[in-house]
Amino acid sequence: MNPIPSNLVIDNGDGDEPMSNTSANRHFADVLNVHLSRRNALKGTLGASIAALFGGAGLAGCATTAGTPAAGRSLIGFKAVPVSSADTVVVPPGYKVQTLVPWGTPLTGHLPAFDPLRNSGADQGHQVGSHHDGMHFFPIEGKDPYNGSSTEGLLVINHEYVEPRYMHASAVGQKLGRDAVPALVNGKRPADECLKELHAHGVSVIHIRQEANGQWGVVQSRLNRRITGLTPMDISGPVRGTDFVKTKYSPDGTRTRGTLNNCAHGVTPWNTYMMAEENWAGYFINRVNASGRTREQSRYGVRHNESRPATSRYGWELADSGADEYTRFNVTAQGASPTQDYRNEANGFGWMVEFDPFNPNSTPVKRTALGRFAHEGVIFQPAVEGQPVVCYSGDDAANEYIYKFVSKGVYRQAAGVANGALLDEGTLYVAKFNDDGTGQWLPLVFGQGPLTPFRFNSQADVLVNTRLAADTVGATKMDRPEWGAIDPQTGQVYFTLTNNSGRTTTDKANPREKNRWGHIIRWTEAGNNPTATTFKWDIFLLSGPENDSLFAGKPLNADQIHNSPDGLWFDKDGRLWIQTDISESSMNQGDYAQFGNNQMLCADPRTHELRRFLVGPLGQEITGVVTTPDGKTMFVNVQHPGATTSADDFAAGKLTGTWPHQGRYGRSATLVITKEDGGVIGT
Repeated sequence: MNPIPSNLVIDNGDGDEPMSNTSANRHFADVLNVHLSRRNALKGTLGASIAALFGGAGLAGCATTAGTPAAGRSLIGFKAVPVSSADTVVVPPGYKVQTLVPWGTPLTGHLPAFDPLRNSGADQGHQVGSHHDGMHFFPIEGKDPYNGSSTEGLLVINHEYVEPRYMHASAVGQKLGRDAVPALVNGKRPADECLKELHAHGVSVIHIRQEANGQWGVVQSRLNRRITGLTPMDISGPVRGTDFVKTKYSPDGTRTRGTLNNCAHGVTPWNTYMMAEENWAGYFINRVNASGRTREQSRYGVRHNESRPATSRYGWELADSGADEYTRFNVTAQGASPTQDYRNEANGFGWMVEFDPFNPNSTPVKRTALGRFAHEGVIFQPAVEGQPVVCYSGDDAANEYIYKFVSKGVYRQAAGVANGALLDEGTLYVAKFNDDGTGQWLPLVFGQGPLTPFRFNSQADVLVNTRLAADTVGATKMDRPEWGAIDPQTGQVYFTLTNNSGRTTTDKANPREKNRWGHIIRWTEAGNNPTATTFKWDIFLLSGPENDSLFAGKPLNADQIHNSPDGLWFDKDGRLWIQTDISESSMNQGDYAQFGNNQMLCADPRTHELRRFLVGPLGQEITGVVTTPDGKTMFVNVQHPGATTSADDFAAGKLTGTWPHQGRYGRSATLVITKEDGGVIGT
C-alpha cells in the first residue's frame, strides 16, 4: 500500500470517468462509416462526403432539400449573437438577463451572507449548492410539471461537483488546479472542509416568485430544501436488500447516504424530480491493486492503490475526524463481512434518484431498475393513460451506451396511482445501431440471451453491472451520450454525442479522424410506439467549425458554429435548445478559439434553421434550460465560471473570469432571461 504524503496536494484532473469499456463491441463510428457508404456518399470534401446524412429522404422522416424550409412558419425570430470570449453573458437584442440564486445564496434558516472563505461546512448545508447543472421549474400549484403558474414555483437545481480552491481559506496562495484540494495537513484533510464540499453537492429546491417589477426573487418558504452528499436515501427496485448494497450503515441493504455528481435530471409525469448520478466512481478509493477490485468497481473506474495520487477525487476518506460519513469513501474490504465496512458503498451510487419537491420531508429514492452507470439524465416520453411509462438515459463516458426503460405497470393518472413505483419493475434495454439506419433495443434481463448464470446470477447483478451486461449483449459504443430530448410534435428522440477524440477510424465517407466536435443523433421508434423494440436513426447535426460540420445539407455558418453539444431541450412549441460544453483545458485555445466561450443555440427541425442565442462568460459551461409554462421566462445555468484559471495564476491571485462579479471568485448561478416586449422566448 502506498503511503499518503503528509503535505500532498490531491489533484485528480477533471473528474470525468476514465474510459473503461474494453469490450469488442462495435463503435458507432464504424456503424456510421458503413451507413454512409451504403447510401453512396459522394467522394471529395467533407460537405459532399457526408451530405447523404441529410439530403434525400431522411431516415427519421424530417430531412428536406438543403436550403428549402419545411412547410410552416418559422419558430425562431431573434437575431443570432456572435461568438464571444468576454467575461459576460451575451443575448440577442430585445432580451434582458437577471442573475438568480448564485452558489452560496442563503436558502434555509438565518445565515450570514455568502463568504467562501468564512462560511462553514454547516452553513453550506443551508445555502444553494455549487456548480449548477440540470434543473426544472415546477409551477407552484404542484399538480403538473409543465402547466400552472408562470410567476411562482419551485426551481429545482442539480449541483454537479465543486471547485475546492474557491471554497476554503486554506487554499489561498496555493498552486491549485480546478479539481485540486488544499494541501493535506499531516496526511489529513480538515473535516469541516470535507463537510462543506459534501454539502455543496446534491440538489437545491428553491421557492421563487416574480415580483411586480418583473424581477425574480427567493421566497422564504418551508418548501426550500437542500439535498446533499449526506442526505439519507432509500434503495428501491431489484437491487434493494441484496448483498450488493449491504454496508455498515445499512446492514439490510435498503438505505444509503447522499447523492453525488448530479448532472442532468428528469421530470416524471407524476410531478416529481429525478437527479442523475454521473461521474461518481472517482469519489471512491479501493486501496488494492487494480486487479483486486470487484467488477462492480473496475468496469466503472473506481480508483485503486496504483492511481496517482492514490486517493479519491477529493480525499474525503482522509478527513481528520475519522467520522463514518467520510471514511465510507474508502471502499477497501477491512472487516469480516460487508456489514462491517464500506466495500459496497460505491454500489449505492450510479443510479437515478427520485424525490417529491413539494414534500420537504420526503426521502429520496434510488430507482435501481433503471440501471447503474454514469447517468447524464433521464427523459420521459409523454405518458399515455393505460400504457407503460417509457424513458431514456445516456451513459456519459467515452464508448458507452444509450438505454431505454419500459415499465411493467401502466400509467393511471386518472386513477390517482401513478407514482415512482412504476420505475421499480420493467425492462431495461440498451441500443444497438445498425449500418442500414435501423436499430434494436436489446433487453438486459437475467436469463435471456447471454445474460445467464455463467456470467450473472440475478437481475440485481445485471443492474449493478449494467455496463458489463450491455457489453455482453453487443450494444453499440457511442461518443459520450449525454442529454436527450423528445420532439413534442413528432415523438422523435434526440441525443447529444458530445465528443470522443479517441476515435481513429476514418475513410472518405467519414474524414474526421477524431470526433473532437461531437454531433446529435435522433431516432424514431417503430410505428411511433415508444415501447417498440426497433427504431430508425439518422444524424441531425454534425457540430464543428465552418469547414468541418453539417446541418441540413450545408456546413455551419458563423452564426451556427459550435462544438461539444451537451445540454438539449425542446420547448413546448418545438424549438430545440442546444447547449455546449467545451472542456476547460481546450476553451479559447488553438482550434477551439474560433468558438469562443460555451454557448446555447436554437434549432427548428422543421424549417432547418439554427442560430446562436446566448454566449456565457469565461471558463464556464452553459447547462440546464427550462421555461415557465407560458414560455415567457427562461432559466439557464452557468456552471463553474472562471474555471480556466491556471494553478499558477490562482496562487498569484490572478483570476481568469470572475462572473457574476459578486465577490472574490466566480460563482455558478442561474440566468433569468426575458424579452423586453414580454413575448415568448425564441420568437
